[in-house]
Amino acid sequence: MSQRTRREVLAVAALAVAVAVFLWLVAVRHGFFDLNVYFGALNHWADGGQLYDYLRPRTEYGFTYPPFAALAMLPMAFVPWHVTIVVSVLLNLGTTAAVLYWLVDPVARREGWTRWFAFAVAACLAAAYEPMRETFTFGQVNMLLVFLVFADVVLLLGRGSRWAGVGIGLATAVKLTPGIFILYLLVTRRYRAAVVASATAAGATLLAAAAAPDASRIFWTEALWNTERIGALSFVSNQSLQGVLARLDPGDPSRALWLAVVLTVLAVWAWRVRRAVAAGDELTGAALTGVVGCLVSPVTWVHHLVWLVPALALLVDNGMRAAPRSHRRVALLVWAAATYVLLCSALVWAWWWDTSGVDAFLGSNAYVWASLALLLGLPIRSQAAPECPGGHSRVAALREAGRGTLAADPEGPAASPESGVPWSPAAQKMYVRR
Repeated sequence: MSQRTRREVLAVAALAVAVAVFLWLVAVRHGFFDLNVYFGALNHWADGGQLYDYLRPRTEYGFTYPPFAALAMLPMAFVPWHVTIVVSVLLNLGTTAAVLYWLVDPVARREGWTRWFAFAVAACLAAAYEPMRETFTFGQVNMLLVFLVFADVVLLLGRGSRWAGVGIGLATAVKLTPGIFILYLLVTRRYRAAVVASATAAGATLLAAAAAPDASRIFWTEALWNTERIGALSFVSNQSLQGVLARLDPGDPSRALWLAVVLTVLAVWAWRVRRAVAAGDELTGAALTGVVGCLVSPVTWVHHLVWLVPALALLVDNGMRAAPRSHRRVALLVWAAATYVLLCSALVWAWWWDTSGVDAFLGSNAYVWASLALLLGLPIRSQAAPECPGGHSRVAALREAGRGTLAADPEGPAASPESGVPWSPAAQKMYVRR
């Protein structure tokens, strides 16, 4: 084992212990509350009851997802509770690992980092992230939806596949809020993918209607419109624009004001994502859409903010792309670190019982302000840099070849240090602009 590997192993071990202690002391253990609601509702349904009539005993919480989600989750009605917990944890682990890999591995390869080390550090940091730990301890489905959408973006949409949109459509059929990504496809003029996503969502919904007509009728005509089933809009966990307005006036939040704010935010988002896609930065466009989905949804519980993970990862990516020791690099990395720490802190819960006053307006909505900052300020990258043969980026290849930094070689090499394959003048200029 090399000295570098030993240092990395020790660093990961130390970080893992620190995160474990943090979780032991800080993390709230929700006892898989939401998963228990799903489990109870689906068992009630399998026993002949109405899916949307079920309420968890001594609570007002019932099944709130579309019937297609119930069909997808139906196997849990035929396995023991503890098996359901294990499956939920494994699904969340697997989908989180995949999303982190898509976000972190390209940066690690470009920067010449040890790839397993970069992934391990990202996994430890994700474990401490409040929305992520809430997703696991509630037994929520958030990361499965993020996985479906970003699998679509990374594996299909970015490659021009005719199947692009399928993942977005499935996510929308499971839970309506990912439908914002269909709007993303329309705004950025990927009409074929938008049609595929819409057709997939509609097909899954019709399949559910054929398999469970009564549940489908009740959901689309009654349960969907019953906001009491999801909790109070003014509850501090609701970190959406609607939550901000509801906490200002819990008795009668203005729907007209909410609509005006939402339309303004959507206009800014549409302008930014069209610029991102025009620049070839599909991942930033998708990340901005995840952020705006949290802002404009009437209800965005803290655990829904796993949709901010791609934006945070891209903030770090942009920081690392900037010149070493530059003001831009420092500013972006400090911003990413500060936002991450805020979203690990559970700060908003300090105003659980009282959201009146200026301090409460600022503090109880802290995650909303962080989301707005990401929407407005997340940089848009130029097209992803072409890679040297063997999967190394030019930056990594330069470092391995001992050629120095871009600042010391502003015109760029005439050829790849490893293969001698010429770099085009346009590619050289693109690297210099970075």
